[in-house]
Amino acid sequence: MFTRRILLFVATNLGVIIVLSATLRLLGLESLLDRQGINLDLNALLIFASVIGFGGALISLAISKWTAKRMTGARVITEPANETERWLVETVYRQTQMAEIGMPEVAIYESPDLNAFATGMNRDKALVAVSSGLLATMTRDEAEAVLAHEVSHIANGDMITLALIQGVVNTFVIFLSRVIGFTIDRVVFKTRRGYGPGYWITTIVAELVLGILASIVVMWFSRQREFRADAGAADLAGPFKMVAALRRLQQGVDQPHLPDRMAAFGISGKFAGGLRRLFMTHPPLEERIRRLEALHQ
Repeated sequence: MFTRRILLFVATNLGVIIVLSATLRLLGLESLLDRQGINLDLNALLIFASVIGFGGALISLAISKWTAKRMTGARVITEPANETERWLVETVYRQTQMAEIGMPEVAIYESPDLNAFATGMNRDKALVAVSSGLLATMTRDEAEAVLAHEVSHIANGDMITLALIQGVVNTFVIFLSRVIGFTIDRVVFKTRRGYGPGYWITTIVAELVLGILASIVVMWFSRQREFRADAGAADLAGPFKMVAALRRLQQGVDQPHLPDRMAAFGISGKFAGGLRRLFMTHPPLEERIRRLEALHQ
């Protein structure tokens, strides 16, 4: 429900892109981008950028469940060990039946955060995980709404759509950074054949800058998906339960054990002003509550 789902995906995506790019560079395949060592072959560059851009996003999506389990230590419930786990599995099952999707894996991970996430490349074979802190702090109605929010993410195909958007964004970043690097290398550093140091340095800097700017697009999409998932949760669990869950999260944000990574991404809405809002994965909780209450007046 918080930033964990998006952060896991973006971090994995970035890592895969770096590995793919470095591998192709070591293999000498980037030489395909330079026709006879003089002119930049834009067609070859676009193919190269697409392979790395979409490859990174799709590989990240394919291993998202595995990554999430390893990074959070989530324990998948195969056989409920107590009444709480039984309620958790039964609630998710009921909601997935209502949403007409397959039953996901249900997991719990140890953390004091009031947190939950859903991930997976297949709507019918996803993963829903909740923190032990959420189960210990929230009421059943509030926890039910959080689960409905995550099930709505799965039903809406948010992770698949995010992967496609990330693939397009990656492609443009890789393409434009190399065009900029090539231009600077030729115009400023006067390299006439092949690639000089100016190309490699400029390309790396351009990738970083364009990557930051491109993340604004991904973050905007993420914020819109949160509004839609809130509305879906209201349909599955009831609007009053969803509003109550959001209000509980407002209280939880001020707890001293809350990790800095959550506050930094404006979960409570404290950093909603200025440029920081552009990089928020989630809208401020106050805004989400207002939007949800407006839909059900």
